[in-house]
Amino acid sequence: MSVQIQLVIVPVSDVDRAKDFYTGIGFHADHDASPFENMRYVQLTPPGSACSIAIGHNITEAEPGSLNYILAVVEDVAEARRALVAAGVDATEVADEGWGLFTHFADPDGNKWAYQQLQNYTPADPG
Repeated sequence: MSVQIQLVIVPVSDVDRAKDFYTGIGFHADHDASPFENMRYVQLTPPGSACSIAIGHNITEAEPGSLNYILAVVEDVAEARRALVAAGVDATEVADEGWGLFTHFADPDGNKWAYQQLQNYTPADPG
């Protein structure tokens, strides 16, 4: 049996601001639609990821900023941090936390993220 996480909903207060933030750090805007009255659904995918995030209006009951960590694995956390900082994101200095190298940051609503570099890591083939 295979279980693949395909989508994580990220609660935001301002869809356009969040979309600008995520595309500004390299996420691809896959879909932006209002399939129902008073609803907006935006799907964004990090580069190289098989899992996307969704932001929008009336797509979740979670409070904006309440997501307390999405962990994403990157090949080079120092390079990823430099790209975040260049995009205007307040990312922490790279830290060795014993099970990988990390940088932490938050989106404009305070949803927390961690980029992790693992030692000797080879990404799984999503296919």
